[in-house]
Amino acid sequence: MKKLVISTGGGDAPGLNAVIYAVVHSCYRRGWEVYGSRNGYGGFLDINDMVQLNIRDVEGIYSQGGTILGSTNKGNPFAKPVVNEAGEVHVMDISDKIIRNFNRMGFNCHIAIGGDGSLDIAHRFSQKGMPVIGVPKTIDNDLMATERTFGFDTAVATATEALDKLHSTAKSHNRVMVVEVMGRDSGWIALYSGISGGADAILIPEIPFDMEAVCEKISDNELYNKHYAIVVVAEGALTKDGHVFNKGMGELGREGVVLGGVGEWVANEIRKRTDKDTRSLVLGHLQRGGSPTTFDRLLGLRFGAAAVRMVEEEKFGHMVALLKGSMAPVPLDQVVGGRKKVPLDSDKILTARNIGICLGVDPDQLDFPE
Repeated sequence: MKKLVISTGGGDAPGLNAVIYAVVHSCYRRGWEVYGSRNGYGGFLDINDMVQLNIRDVEGIYSQGGTILGSTNKGNPFAKPVVNEAGEVHVMDISDKIIRNFNRMGFNCHIAIGGDGSLDIAHRFSQKGMPVIGVPKTIDNDLMATERTFGFDTAVATATEALDKLHSTAKSHNRVMVVEVMGRDSGWIALYSGISGGADAILIPEIPFDMEAVCEKISDNELYNKHYAIVVVAEGALTKDGHVFNKGMGELGREGVVLGGVGEWVANEIRKRTDKDTRSLVLGHLQRGGSPTTFDRLLGLRFGAAAVRMVEEEKFGHMVALLKGSMAPVPLDQVVGGRKKVPLDSDKILTARNIGICLGVDPDQLDFPE
């Protein structure tokens, strides 16, 4: 008999419930107990937030978005904000308390589902002796050591559907539509959805953009009797001068800058430089919502089942990764500390160039592969 606990941390992503479903069912077949910690590590701090999960509790959840356990990106146990009686905010390390409660409750393993922040926390707990298995989750697809994360395919599908709908309204009014998508410092969502959604220009963090190149592409459309344009901008895209757009700092500066605003700035620049009617749209959290695609649903189920197999094999301190189409364990220290970027020699970059999509620069200015 083993006793496992699952937590979901960071932003929500379609496919989280599929992972939970697979873990619970895989454990049930082995005669193991499974518990869920609500709102990240909340269950380790309040017994009322630690819930036992059985197959009745997870019936049919694999097709639902979000997470039945709830999630948070403000619950870092190594730096938890605490307000004292005077209203002052202090940062405390309560990780030892969580370790004690983990052991007191008799858990054999913690399956931590999350992105780079959540898995970094899980890695630190692993270093303190907690048996941990990581499961990669982020719509941004920017986690190291795995070819794909669940949630990404659904986010791309949502963004692509939005672009498809914007074509008709842009064409009807001869407008330029600038669409800002998520992705933080990586351009995966922008690149995949932009190519699939027929964008005229795609601006990603990996390639600092020049507005002259973008406006030249929009003007060139007129030569082909195309009087509208679609521009896709990743929220972390930066200008050729290195300017990154943000809306301020995260709570206590813990999360660094909160990205956003680049889409509106690009739209204003296009309007001034081309005199075209230009509008901007931020897809925002719409990309996180909804039922997971078939790909994400299956990937989540595969990750969850593989995580339980890794518990059985005692592959603690590892994350389940998709490598060459198969599930494989990778050490957590190979996952944290960096983010996966779009390589400039990517076939997707080459495809965008070949079909005439502007990437925000004169192609001759960068050493693109031919």
